Amino acid sequence: MASATKLSFHKRLFLQLIAFSWVMVFCFLEYQYMREKEYKSEFLSAQLQQYNSHLLTTVEEGEPYEDYIALHDKPFDDLRITLITLSGAVIYDNIIPVDSLDNHRNRPEIADALHNGSGYHIGRQSTSDGREYFYSATRGERVIVRTAIPYSNTLQDLLEADWSFLVVMISIALVMSVLAYFTTRKLGNDIERVNRYEAEQEKNRLKRELTNNINHELKTPVASIQVCLETLLSGISLSDEKRQELLGRCYTHTERLRRLLNDVSLITRMEDGSVLINRDKVTINEIIDEVAEELELMPDDERLTLHTCFSDEVIVDGNSSLIGSIFRNLTENAIAYSEGENIYISLLENNNQECRIRFEDDGRGVQPEQLPYLFERFYRVDKGRSRKRGGTGLGLAIVKHAVQFHGGTITVTNRPNGGLRFDFTLKK
Repeated sequence: MASATKLSFHKRLFLQLIAFSWVMVFCFLEYQYMREKEYKSEFLSAQLQQYNSHLLTTVEEGEPYEDYIALHDKPFDDLRITLITLSGAVIYDNIIPVDSLDNHRNRPEIADALHNGSGYHIGRQSTSDGREYFYSATRGERVIVRTAIPYSNTLQDLLEADWSFLVVMISIALVMSVLAYFTTRKLGNDIERVNRYEAEQEKNRLKRELTNNINHELKTPVASIQVCLETLLSGISLSDEKRQELLGRCYTHTERLRRLLNDVSLITRMEDGSVLINRDKVTINEIIDEVAEELELMPDDERLTLHTCFSDEVIVDGNSSLIGSIFRNLTENAIAYSEGENIYISLLENNNQECRIRFEDDGRGVQPEQLPYLFERFYRVDKGRSRKRGGTGLGLAIVKHAVQFHGGTITVTNRPNGGLRFDFTLKK
């Protein structure tokens, strides 16, 4: 069990670290790819901008721009050259007839040039000839010069990002993964050792605490039994009534010792050997009916009226004895301490995963500062009254452990109108 837990912890830590590392790598790759693609696009545009500027100077000086285009070398073959007025009208294109071209003012590269002085656009399909171009535009005083390169294998090669850094990054990521594996394995082992040590220390502390509390709880009934037996064995002449009273005290304290030992045994089983506790299909409604029947057999001064609100039949995979101990201990707690007249058990929620149940009484409740301690072993709100009633101080601790054994949680609050309210869940 311990090795499986350690492996699970190490694997979880390793996978989390690997997932984080690879996400960071892919984010960097994406960022690097976009950055390099943008850099190459800007570099390509800068080459076209240089040609645009020379041609724009020719146009602004009134020289024949057709001669410049025909006589000077172009930065790329199949270069398309377009002259556009500031209003967007095309006045020259070296490939497509001007009368077939519409207004270009809204073209992205033209809009950028009008606003910023220059602009480029990647991979837009021309409406005039249907080809995809890389466009770069430069604005002058009277016209805009736009050059465009049709998409080809050469242009794609120019704009293609250099993937050599991808190999480097993946190699680094693989090395990081190997290092992460050994690092997390060592870290997982260290953390597991610390957790085991702390768990063992806590277990020993609880055992010492339980032993001390048991010793404390045993002193009173054992001392009382000893006094009664010494009196009976002393040879003192006692009336039958007095002799019967002493025997009754011995029986009462012996019964209290029996209950205490049974409760301690139950808690120990749940803490140390929960896997040995049998599970079966348990119908909660039937257990509540049994609690109601037991209430009917109690003396009038101890009997409370049970009100149930269970709209569904609730079946859980659990231990009937432990689930019964939840309702019986809560009922005994209400009888012993609530000073109320009614108990209410309600089904708040019932689905395929769990059921949520509320147990309430209409008694006096407890002080708010005492609520966090009610589930602690041997904690008593009224110690004198608890011992007088014969309580062991373990009832609510058993309730909490039984609920946790069935995968649930339990909380306690004071009701607005008086009394205690226990809300707990049981996994199906």
